[in-house]
Amino acid sequence: MNAPVIGSGPFNIGQAASQSGVSAKMIRHYESLGLLPAVQRTDAGYRQYGDKQVHTLRFIRRARTLGFSMAEIAELLKLWQNQQRASADVKRIAQAHVADLERRIAEMQAMRQTLAQLAHCCSGDSRPDCPILAELAS
Repeated sequence: MNAPVIGSGPFNIGQAASQSGVSAKMIRHYESLGLLPAVQRTDAGYRQYGDKQVHTLRFIRRARTLGFSMAEIAELLKLWQNQQRASADVKRIAQAHVADLERRIAEMQAMRQTLAQLAHCCSGDSRPDCPILAELAS
């Protein structure tokens, strides 16, 4: 999906959602977490987002698609906004996330293997014997 060109702000929350690919509900959630600073409001109380906020929302959305936690995203946002950052700090976060993904993949592969073996051992007929339930109960 190609995002529309940024540069025509201010945006209301619906427009910011459309521009960034982040739902209005999640925009409010990110604001409540402090990932997105509070934005200006109109006299009627409607939020107004600028190009910078939409760009930040895109950053957050991309980080979420890569599976980063909210805490990691908060740290990455601080580094992204700090022009004096060391890329080593960013790399450290990314490498820790890769290690966590590898651990979770290994756990899921083990779960898959166990469940596949149990399903293979189950005759799946009208008898009450079931190795899947027996394993869960053990």
